[in-house]
Amino acid sequence: MNVDPPDPEVEVPVDEDPSALEAPRTRTRGSIGLLEENCTVCMLCARECPDWCLDIEGHTEVAPAAQPGGRPRTRNVLDRFAIDFSLCMYCGICIEVCPFDALFWAPDAVPAEPARSDLVEERDALREWIGLVPPPPALDPGADPSQEAVAAAKLDAIAAQRAGTT
Repeated sequence: MNVDPPDPEVEVPVDEDPSALEAPRTRTRGSIGLLEENCTVCMLCARECPDWCLDIEGHTEVAPAAQPGGRPRTRNVLDRFAIDFSLCMYCGICIEVCPFDALFWAPDAVPAEPARSDLVEERDALREWIGLVPPPPALDPGADPSQEAVAAAKLDAIAAQRAGTT
């Protein structure tokens, strides 16, 4: 089967107007962002990533006791969080397994870079994408309340009852 090369004399129309490009839809998967305050350096995202594109480093610090006579607590501190977007296949497993909602989908795509090493985004760049994330859609007013809301209401009622009897 022979395929003829394109005719160099024929001009292909190109839309040069950037405003003609379709805007991304809300809740579009574009890039992965980081809400650093929520990250506890639990490493679940890195362990579950099938591409091993996450690089996370952290250390522990000792926090003083919350009350006199209490024991000091240790907490993990995030030192480095980087995603190598040249390896990432945008499956979203890291976002799904994060129990603290530290990772999220941002609508902007990762910008194209000339070198593969430039596709590694550090936590400062990942943090910048949070401003672009649209708010989640409103809850359905006709839906049943969540199990968590029902349980919280029961606990509030029990606490109010105990406060009234003592």
